[in-house]
Amino acid sequence: MKPPSGRVTINDVASRAGVSKGAVSMAFNNRPGVSQPTRERIFEAARELGWAPHQTARSLSNQRIDIVGLAICRPARLLGLEPFYMEFISGIESVLADRSCSLLLRLVRDLDEEIALYEKWWRSKTIGGAILVDFHRNDPRVPALQAIGLPAVAVGHPSLTGSFPSVWTDDATAVAEAVRYLAALGHRRIARVGGPVGLGHSVIRAAAFESTARDLGLEQHRQVATGFAGEEGARATRGLLLSPDRPTAVLYDNDIMAVAGAGVAAEMGLVVPDDLSLLAWDDSQLCRLTHPTLSAMSHDVHHFGAEVARTLFGVIGGSHSGSLQAPTPSLTPRGSTGPPRG
Repeated sequence: MKPPSGRVTINDVASRAGVSKGAVSMAFNNRPGVSQPTRERIFEAARELGWAPHQTARSLSNQRIDIVGLAICRPARLLGLEPFYMEFISGIESVLADRSCSLLLRLVRDLDEEIALYEKWWRSKTIGGAILVDFHRNDPRVPALQAIGLPAVAVGHPSLTGSFPSVWTDDATAVAEAVRYLAALGHRRIARVGGPVGLGHSVIRAAAFESTARDLGLEQHRQVATGFAGEEGARATRGLLLSPDRPTAVLYDNDIMAVAGAGVAAEMGLVVPDDLSLLAWDDSQLCRLTHPTLSAMSHDVHHFGAEVARTLFGVIGGSHSGSLQAPTPSLTPRGSTGPPRG
């Protein structure tokens, strides 16, 4: 229970944990003199009260930061195939290399494992800051990692990231542009193959797709939520194309699923774009190697990763505390989109 005033202080945390204010300070600054069980009790009290030491990030500004942490909840095989993360990480590395820093990357199974990993890295002084990705609605990482004072930058819409400084793109506007483009070509039956429903950016894109389709009077529009792997995109596409009112255009949440969708179209004897228009997200080299080349919602992912890394150093140095909107993904038409036949 929070204090009646609603403003939680370090004294409240000390009282809840049954320790002195100095012990709380030592625990959060990873200083000796506090046993591990006491540290755990202090961190738990801070979590319960929703308290974070606001000066933690500033106190690091005069320290050398050698390692930045990044945990991703993805199977290793999928991550290796996903162009977005390869470009994103290369952008991060371009900034870290200039500062003689290293990226500590770990793949995790779920958010609980990710929270425990960041707590371990931070308390052991393994990392000087972190990059948080793939936010969910009411993401449990927000209160847990704020409670330990972890300096971090969040990759996601500010509505998802709590008080963590965020770097984000306006996915809702980009989805609306994609749907309006396909409708302008003459498509009335448009579908979207989206990522997992639990991800915050999937929720934002799904809402924008639905709203834009309704505004345009597209009554025969559908959305399918799936994973980001090619086989999952192929399965979703096959289901859409086997339906009686199959779509004439499909928007995909990543390029891997779109390439897989093109394969399914060929398998079913459909000609792209005459019988089916395909539009991908992220616009990697994959989109330019397919035949026909894939239209895409493009953004500079390498530059985006670099901006995230620069923002993190601003957070650690105490010079950045708000959100930063990166350029909105924009339409790059190619050979996979055109007016529907007939």
